[in-house]
Amino acid sequence: MQSDIPNISQNQLKKWSKLADVKFRRDEGLFIAEGAKVIEELLKSDWQIEAVLVLQDKIFHWEKLIARVSEEVPVYQLKSREWKKLSQDKEPEGIIAIVRNKKKPSLSSWLQSAEGHLLIGHEISNPRNLGALMRSARWFGFTKMMLSADSVDVTHPKVIRASMGSIFHLAILTDVDLQTVLPEIKRNFILIGSDVKKGVAPHLPSKEAALLVGSESHGLPEDLLALTDERWRIPGDGVADSLSLPQAAAIMMYEMIKKG
Repeated sequence: MQSDIPNISQNQLKKWSKLADVKFRRDEGLFIAEGAKVIEELLKSDWQIEAVLVLQDKIFHWEKLIARVSEEVPVYQLKSREWKKLSQDKEPEGIIAIVRNKKKPSLSSWLQSAEGHLLIGHEISNPRNLGALMRSARWFGFTKMMLSADSVDVTHPKVIRASMGSIFHLAILTDVDLQTVLPEIKRNFILIGSDVKKGVAPHLPSKEAALLVGSESHGLPEDLLALTDERWRIPGDGVADSLSLPQAAAIMMYEMIKKG
């Protein structure tokens, strides 16, 4: 199979290596999805794959996965020195997809199709935290996510990697002015704000709810907390200062769906 896969051209390599830059990703509408599990989830979705890249020494390992890619999608092999210009991994698995980003939905269409619980993030700047939030959201059956302005770009390679492909199964609305949008959310959802200082323990909501979480460093500002219907605080008896954002969000999402 190795001889059947063409080498990547230097022009392609130069172009795709620029996808580490957020402006270039947005201008081109492309991003990198690295790793077998990520690509497994990508193949289960309706996202468009522009190309698949495989490390020359790992081709034999990924023959079955490559065979599942549409025949219309080009596959290229890369030498180790070329791979290092694209990969985020110190110990690379050896497979990457170049993915076409979806068109951003309008707020009205996103809201109209919103059903089930929602996850809303305010200024989530850490890419690994955002990816972990996506992974937990999918695990607990959330299908929609909203992110405020000043959050990390959802196509950041570390976000994609940490999400383990969950991003391909979530409808995500980005760059949202939460002060403007949250009152609309409250028309159909109970708005729950995560607060490390005060609030009731997480519990099963009486109807569909939107969980609002803030950055790990700063939490939620008071002006957003003032808009919420409930404030939730996770009780604990330990001496740690706080839980990590992904840990706290996962606990709250679990409580939102727990039936007893």
